[in-house]
This record gives sequence, C-alpha cells and structure tokens, in this order.
Amino acid sequence: QVQLVESGGGLVQVGDSLRLSCAASGRAFTGYTMGWFRQAPGKEREFVAAVSRLGYSTIYADSVKGRFTISRDDAKNMVYLQLNTLKPDDTAVYYCAARGSVTTSTEDWEYDYWGQGTQVTVSS
Repeated sequence: QVQLVESGGGLVQVGDSLRLSCAASGRAFTGYTMGWFRQAPGKEREFVAAVSRLGYSTIYADSVKGRFTISRDDAKNMVYLQLNTLKPDDTAVYYCAARGSVTTSTEDWEYDYWGQGTQVTVSS
C-alpha cells in the first residue's frame, strides 16, 4: 500500500513557474514508477509525465515536453513536477500516481495508487 499526498498548486500568471510535490508513504517506494496526470474541468484525465524506478527514464506528454520536468528523491520518498512557462491550458487538478512496475506508462488504468490532487490555475 502506498499513500500519496500532493502539494504546491496555486494560482499563477501566464509564463510563471510552479513546483508540485508528491509525498509518498508506505512500503518499497523505490520499486514504483511514479507519474503525474491532470484533469481540467469537463475533460478526461490525461497523462503528463512519468519517471521510472530509480529515475532511470522519464517520459512526457507532447503538450508539456520542454516545459515540465519530473524528478524523484527516493531518500525522501518524494516526487516532483517542475512546471515552467505555464499556459492557461495547463489549468487543471494535478494528480500523483504510483505504478507497481519498473516500466513507465502513459495509461492511468495502469497506476495502482493515487493522491487527492492539487489545483493549478493559470490566469491570463
């Protein structure tokens, strides 16, 4: 069992930056692939980024590539998502998720544990 708690969301202006954090508790955090997803009002949840166990590999959605960076600190049981050059389309609730596999995935149904989400609002 893994518990996930996100933080760091807020209201920002176009072009600003934010860093989202995800604190994980439970067993064997280092064995999990970690991902970030987001859901905007009236839209389906979509993949944002993922990092494999031990940080060996990362993948990103095309819409955030070059602007967002995912990282993990296994010593602290933390996962981060650095959001740069934010746009109004980035407005959403951002969710942290854990997948009990060594490989990354862009599919939300392949993730086993989810946090409660943190709101990011980008104002123009």
